Amino acid sequence: MSRLLLTNIEPGTSDEEIRAFLVKYGLPEFDAIEHLPGDGTRPAVELTFNTIGPEILRKLQGRIDHMYWKRRELSATIMHDRFS
Repeated sequence: MSRLLLTNIEPGTSDEEIRAFLVKYGLPEFDAIEHLPGDGTRPAVELTFNTIGPEILRKLQGRIDHMYWKRRELSATIMHDRFS
């Protein structure tokens, strides 16, 4: 299992749009998505992938990190478990 934090998505972007965007750039479909609360300036989602490990996700991360999508520069960060 691995997790990816995708930040600075455009407000109102649907889960289906996020899924289609990621698949278009070669990432597998995520198994879970959690919209993270914030002040609204840089909306974020945490994506869980049960079928790939963090090392594979790290290789795919570069495809979307700092990419412009819907007039915003995305940031993609691999989440690490501190107590695993």
